Amino acid sequence: MPLKSKFWLQFSLINLLIVALLGLLMRYKIGFEFPFLDQKHLQHSHSHFAFTGWISHTLMVLMILFLENKTTRTANTTSNKYKKILTANLVCAYGMLVFFIIQGYGLFSIIFATASIFVACVFAYFYFQDLKRIAKDDLSINWFKAALFFNVFSSLGTFALAYMMVTKNIHQNEYLASIYYYLHFQYNGWFFFACMGLLFSMLNIKSSENLFYGRVFKLFFMACIPAYFLSTLWWDLPVFIYVLSVIAAVIQVYAWFRFLLIIVKTNWEFLGNLPYFLKYILLFVGFALSVKFLLQLGSTVPALSQLAFGFRPIVIAYLHLVLLAVISLFLLFYIYANRLIHYNKQIKTGIIIFSVGVLLNEVILAVQGIASFSYTVIPLVNEMLFGAAFVLVSGIGIMAIYAIKKVKKQPLL
Repeated sequence: MPLKSKFWLQFSLINLLIVALLGLLMRYKIGFEFPFLDQKHLQHSHSHFAFTGWISHTLMVLMILFLENKTTRTANTTSNKYKKILTANLVCAYGMLVFFIIQGYGLFSIIFATASIFVACVFAYFYFQDLKRIAKDDLSINWFKAALFFNVFSSLGTFALAYMMVTKNIHQNEYLASIYYYLHFQYNGWFFFACMGLLFSMLNIKSSENLFYGRVFKLFFMACIPAYFLSTLWWDLPVFIYVLSVIAAVIQVYAWFRFLLIIVKTNWEFLGNLPYFLKYILLFVGFALSVKFLLQLGSTVPALSQLAFGFRPIVIAYLHLVLLAVISLFLLFYIYANRLIHYNKQIKTGIIIFSVGVLLNEVILAVQGIASFSYTVIPLVNEMLFGAAFVLVSGIGIMAIYAIKKVKKQPLL
């Protein structure tokens, strides 16, 4: 039997709601009195569950659907194999959700975190094997292979971090480098390359349409590893590594904007036929990703890099820009544009509310970060961030409710 995509994607939206609720709780603890639960433990639970329960789970489901759509036969054993992997991944995600809140980096939370890495490796192995069944001229294949590689590769940062936590042998530079290593190869590796693979598949992009379609993957893959050092420019790095990081940032800006111009020109009819609210979401994602690459390029200026990494609101704003404005909104766009979960007026409203919450969150964090350069305190900033988090929860709450309720199918246009 083929994978029941709606069932697994319902879990995705419920998990996204849980992520948003944890974010709301953390914002409440900062802005108001709430002595219960450790803030650091909540943060670990929030981030690990967001990565494993929301994004990785959703990407796995969508990539499995890609396999089913591209192959003429799907054996029951293949479907059952991926169902077991998805189930194991969710068990790990919920285990981390609970035990990181209870104990932070403790025995059980580390067990579930390690198990999630093992699940990711198993998924990568089987998916690599199954990609061999797809025609080699499909441009999505390389994006998916690279995504799986970077997902496994990022685990080195997790193991280093867990080792330091368990042994209590923590050095600030190594600690931060391990965190940024994991984040970079998740955000800019696993998440980004998988989403690009889904985009190439959705638009049915052929290399014959434009030679650059084949080259853009090589440029991003070549730049991904040296781009990690953009996250460590605060460290005293050798000059040649700094030069490599600058080159990587330039390559990514060039590759993205050239690709963007070509994709808009060659797929204008497809984009024009999208429902208005999905056009808005896709435009938002494209703009956010453009800002992200430009910010990376700007961070190569040493003075700006020192400022950015020296102020927590800037780092948080950047991470949420990628996680929410780019990855999360793209996944929601992909799910609804492909009618994997049917939508109605309420769901449209939920997506728009969610995207407004993302925008508010980014604007407030950006203003707070810029103000922190001059040590200026923004009045009621914590309350405003709590309000933005409430908007996010409201939007995803509507989507999650109507993802479970039976929604009447609507015409595509």
